[in-house]
Amino acid sequence: MSRPTPGPLSNPPPHGSRLFAEAAEAPERVAEQLQRNRPAVQALAERLRRDPPSVVVTLGRGSSGAAATFARYLIETRLQVLTSAAAPSVGSLFGATLAMQGALCLAVSQSGSSPDLLASAEAARRGGAYLVVIANDEASPLAQMADIVLPMHAGRETSVAATKTFITSLSAMLQLVLHWHGDADGIASLEMLPGQLRRAWEMDWSAGRRWLAEARGLYVVGRGLNFAAVQEAALKFKETCNLQAEAFSSAELRHGPLTLARDGFPVLVFDPGDEARADVEALARRLRDQGASVMQAGGADGGALPLAPCAPLFTPLVQIQSFYRMIDGLAADRGLDPDRPAYLSKVTNTR
Repeated sequence: MSRPTPGPLSNPPPHGSRLFAEAAEAPERVAEQLQRNRPAVQALAERLRRDPPSVVVTLGRGSSGAAATFARYLIETRLQVLTSAAAPSVGSLFGATLAMQGALCLAVSQSGSSPDLLASAEAARRGGAYLVVIANDEASPLAQMADIVLPMHAGRETSVAATKTFITSLSAMLQLVLHWHGDADGIASLEMLPGQLRRAWEMDWSAGRRWLAEARGLYVVGRGLNFAAVQEAALKFKETCNLQAEAFSSAELRHGPLTLARDGFPVLVFDPGDEARADVEALARRLRDQGASVMQAGGADGGALPLAPCAPLFTPLVQIQSFYRMIDGLAADRGLDPDRPAYLSKVTNTR
């Protein structure tokens, strides 16, 4: 396969899907969020520095669960505070109230209405946790029970597959953690994020559409901070393209699943652009050597899918923004409507 020249699309094709239109809004929504949330984030960060939590527990499903993965890596690497995802069914199905005195519970939800998240958030509060909610609907039941809400400010999202709400979830976490950490340089660099997202939207990932036009399944691989983007990409392949995609860290793939990646098996590699890059690129070379069909998003040599220039901290947001444009086109290529995946609805009422 010939490698496309990295750079922006010279003649963007017209698209009619809501997924396309909503994903394209992400840069402006992030810019609005960073401005409007600043006072609340500053106050929350001051509280967390004054009274640091002993542990952070995250709540989220689907795309929000992937966003919680980003929070985990971000908080643990920047703040060295143990962070773990809760199993919502512990509270919603089994009725258990965990001892969470001194914990910060970070709940992420576009709708703020899923019964299992509501039950788990309420159980966390009963257990003594301080509840911070990142939600798009400030009037939602989840937002109403929070100690503090950091709105996504994503605007209405009607496509079943989330896009701009995922990106604004990540940007809200970035703003919170950088203020909590007191990282003045990082806080200042947030001003560049909307522009980097705009450039990411113009990157030409059409090679990925051609590569996966007839695929039946694939692995999506990354590591560290960008593993959240890997999880989100795998979910979108399932939701919009009927592709069985599995998300793996480059380390976990070596513990068994590696054996399937041969005889042309597709593997999409998201380069993390940070300390994990060398490991991810070493795995990509090994996969090619054993016969897998590997396509890389970003990388030391640019990758077949070009990455808009950005700081490593912003890589997951920038990669997934370019990916959203590709996945919209791939769904159309495969004769599918990305706005209305079979058997799915916008609000998932899991219990």
